[in-house]
Amino acid sequence: MKAIISNGFGGPEVLSLGEAAKPEINENEILIKVAATALNRADTLQREGKYPPPKGESEIIGLEAAGVVEQTGKAVTRWKKGDKVCCLLAGGAYAEYVKVHQHLAMPTPQKLSLEESAAIPEVFLTAYQALISLCEMQVGEKVLIHAGGSGVGTAAIQLAKLRNAEIFVTASKAKHQTCFELGANHAIDYKSQDFAEEIKEFTKGKGVDVVIDFMGASYFKNNLDVMGMDGRMVMLAWMGGFKLDSLNLVPVLSKRLKIMGSTLRARSVDYKKTLIEGFTNDFLPYFDKGELKPVIDTVMSWSAIQEAHARMDANLNTGKIILKVD
Repeated sequence: MKAIISNGFGGPEVLSLGEAAKPEINENEILIKVAATALNRADTLQREGKYPPPKGESEIIGLEAAGVVEQTGKAVTRWKKGDKVCCLLAGGAYAEYVKVHQHLAMPTPQKLSLEESAAIPEVFLTAYQALISLCEMQVGEKVLIHAGGSGVGTAAIQLAKLRNAEIFVTASKAKHQTCFELGANHAIDYKSQDFAEEIKEFTKGKGVDVVIDFMGASYFKNNLDVMGMDGRMVMLAWMGGFKLDSLNLVPVLSKRLKIMGSTLRARSVDYKKTLIEGFTNDFLPYFDKGELKPVIDTVMSWSAIQEAHARMDANLNTGKIILKVD
């Protein structure tokens, strides 16, 4: 089959269209003919040699895909040939065909194309995991979402809105309007404003209940400052570094804070199955109702893979960059 091949580690120039072995499924897996996939930050890290796939998973980059079921294993009961699905993967999505456990696929919303559906699994499941599974966000709470214009950020804003949260985001000024349109109540320009001071003013010093963070060390102190009593924070990345020179731990005890770190890629099939079932029941119907939508920055042919990765590297995208497998 055709696939995007990595010729060593480095910049976008190491990626090119080539050939790879077609996956062979086991009794619990389905084979999907891929119509579209989407870029994630993990893809660029894997390209650079900083985020290898879990042991036993495909070396081909890509964590989500949408397409049509081509073949089913003998024990598969959820799907049949011809079903349209989108799926969460630990690797392999930049290819004509991908295999996945039957419980890690979801039906594509009826009103969405396969290209639009490819923008759902990784970011919406990551946002759902952080907000609902880990932080147990309650209706009407105050939520701070960093990187509000990113794929996970735009998904988290929408999920929080459906829980009637008061939503604060940090994002570059150019991405504020998109955040407001998705449901954010307050947008803070991280380049020119101190988000902790702004939120203290907005909340009259009470702070927020939930923080979704991607920056790590560079935001850690301010995140502790801005969290209110019994606040919860999930750290999903450390784009701002992972080492602190010093840290005052008093807020952790005095405000009874919960600080969690989470990844999704290397989780067990059972964990992902439970997560997908929860998201499917709680939120998937809202796509057909028009109350949730994948936020798509650009749709490109996978032959333009280098351009797509360069766009993400430069942080030019608001929402997802989609690759058509053509």
